[in-house]
Amino acid sequence: MHPNSKRPTQMACRRGEIRLANFNPAKGTEPGKIRPCLIIQSDLLNGADHPSTTVIPLTSRLVGNAAPLRYRLSARDQLQSDSEAMLDQVRTIDNRRVSGKVLTVLTRAQLVEIEEYLKIVLGFNLSDDG
Repeated sequence: MHPNSKRPTQMACRRGEIRLANFNPAKGTEPGKIRPCLIIQSDLLNGADHPSTTVIPLTSRLVGNAAPLRYRLSARDQLQSDSEAMLDQVRTIDNRRVSGKVLTVLTRAQLVEIEEYLKIVLGFNLSDDG
């Protein structure tokens, strides 16, 4: 393999980090532009030089009372605005779309809550009636 043909190495993301990502171009109702996102992918893949990462885009256009579709995050560290994770917009993106700078890291309790919301949004653990 020619040295210049190798994909550039990206800094490994960790589950629970919020980083900037480039979501352009957007189609239809997809979120676009450069915006914060929550790394939701397993650290097993994150540490295995996997070429893509599963994320949840954030928005600063707050809706409120929109659980389980949205999860509110307060501004802290380098996350400059109160934001909502758009749980109905989970995406897997190429690692080259994700920046190396960590804006903040969610607590374990926050991740557990988001996981519970995702189970509802994605239809996991539903009874046969659901």
